[in-house]
Amino acid sequence: MFGLGKLKIRQNREIEPQEIFLDTLAEKREDEVGITENKLEVPLSRGIIFGIFIFFLLCILFLLWQTAYLQIIKADEYSAMANQNKFAMGQVKAERGVIYDSTGKQLVFNKPSFDLTAKKNEITEDSVKEVSQILGISEDEIRSKISKDSKIAENLNHDLLVLLETKLNNLPGFQIQNNSTRYYQDGQIFSDLIGYVGKSANDYIGKDGLEKSYEDILKQNPGEVKQEKDVYGNLLSKQVISSPESGKGLVLWINSDLQKKAAEELQKVLDKTGAKKGVVIAMDPKTGGILALVSLPSYDNNLFTQGANQDDLNKVLNDPANPMLNRAIAGLYPTGSTIKPILATAALEEKLISPSKKINDTGSIEIQSKYDPNIVYVYHGITPHGWVDMRQAIAVSSNIYFYTIGGGYGEQQGLGPTRIKKYLDMFGWGKETNIDLPGETCGFIPTPNWKKTSKKAAWNDGDTYNMSIGQGDLLITPIQVAAAYSAIANGGILYKPQLVKQIIKDSPKTVLREITPAVANANFVSNSNLQIIREGMRMAVTGENAPQASSLLLNSLPVKAAAKTGTAETSRKDVYLNWANVFAPYDDPQIELTIMIENVKGLQSAALPAAQGILTYFFNGI
Repeated sequence: MFGLGKLKIRQNREIEPQEIFLDTLAEKREDEVGITENKLEVPLSRGIIFGIFIFFLLCILFLLWQTAYLQIIKADEYSAMANQNKFAMGQVKAERGVIYDSTGKQLVFNKPSFDLTAKKNEITEDSVKEVSQILGISEDEIRSKISKDSKIAENLNHDLLVLLETKLNNLPGFQIQNNSTRYYQDGQIFSDLIGYVGKSANDYIGKDGLEKSYEDILKQNPGEVKQEKDVYGNLLSKQVISSPESGKGLVLWINSDLQKKAAEELQKVLDKTGAKKGVVIAMDPKTGGILALVSLPSYDNNLFTQGANQDDLNKVLNDPANPMLNRAIAGLYPTGSTIKPILATAALEEKLISPSKKINDTGSIEIQSKYDPNIVYVYHGITPHGWVDMRQAIAVSSNIYFYTIGGGYGEQQGLGPTRIKKYLDMFGWGKETNIDLPGETCGFIPTPNWKKTSKKAAWNDGDTYNMSIGQGDLLITPIQVAAAYSAIANGGILYKPQLVKQIIKDSPKTVLREITPAVANANFVSNSNLQIIREGMRMAVTGENAPQASSLLLNSLPVKAAAKTGTAETSRKDVYLNWANVFAPYDDPQIELTIMIENVKGLQSAALPAAQGILTYFFNGI
């Protein structure tokens, strides 16, 4: 065992005499040199001990300061951070409102979709590499999306979804998120009406068509839920803060079958004539409700949904034919003879001419220059029609008659540009109709002051004559023409064109609001004068007292119809814009049809066959 100076060992053997002798000699030698066992324990100096004390004291003070800093000074901040880790706010998905046609057929759907998302702080390099291989996109692109907190991939197809779900446990930081995407039934046919949605911040909003103009109605309001989790991320409790609210739905005036038929008949005419662009508008003249609206060429709005083919979308965006232009509301065109019924109404309202007064249509008129009697301007018609009154002039579309009442000729006083513009304004030309679609344009009605200011030239008789037959600088949209002819058909009420008929709530389907017809103008012309115009348009179909009537093809319809065609010159030789405006039944109009076809070669009634096919279907097929 150990003693205080000497080491004494108890062993289980006898100690030999020589061992005792050697120990004695060793002890004696230690005494001689002054070394003993006790002198191996060298005591520390007071300075070192004091230094160690100060070091430990400072460490204790630092720990106390850190404790006070964390628990007192930073207490609120860390408490909030702890609560954030403990409580998480989440969204409860809601559905965007859908759209139906007038018969209840659903045109827009919310399809389930699945997106791949990532949590920035949980991903690994291996998981990024694996996802890159699965999706076929670069790792840098994935990291870029992660840094922007954006979705890695949207609307995953079935094969990718299955593959990712089988590997998800080995892909830390990545997760599949349930979502929904828009699907448009017959998107190619309804795209100009319905439009599409696009991404904005963290949500999808309407970007065009009804999706845009009724964004506040269609948009959903997601619910909010508060989740409590422990330090391991396990869910402890869940509290609903606000309930999800789906968007409201829309019911349209549109009849989807009529829309398809209109598109089909228009395409037939385009194929037959070699033209590429055209418009069909069918309007209820009693309400302003739009029954069909077609603009060709068109596009498939499903190309704008999540995960759509980007190459196909780029083709549409870069197409020189501009299929995304809704020509019905944004195309600007000279009207040709389409203007004549409005001009005739103006002449009757201004009491410039009796409807029975005849004017001799010799095929042209000659106007002598005011400044040089040797200069004579000749304004031609299509063909001589002889003596015609107002009804006959409308039926055969006599240019000479309308030159005369528009600009004056001989003893017959004309309206002049100011009064022509006055009545075009009354019928809504040259200004927006305020149809419930985005992107409508105003059109343009030229005036003497405009010409003086913009062209630095004086207005002359030729300008008035040209405007009297819908030529010159006059530019109007097809929707303005349709609204004006509906007013002629119904006796003088100019309705605002309207696509949406009702706002509804689904589940269960309940009508929340009826969209009442909106009147843009009324009582601005007399119904008796409009009756004369209608009789002239009816004569154009029957040919009664007008052998050269312009719309005889429509006399085969199952109901009585009234019509006015129009042909407008373009900048290209022997290429024209072709118009047809029809309402039926004649005695109780239920539909007004406006058709416009661009760039038709030669003088032909290209639009009338389309009108015949559409109206035959409307009255026999619906």
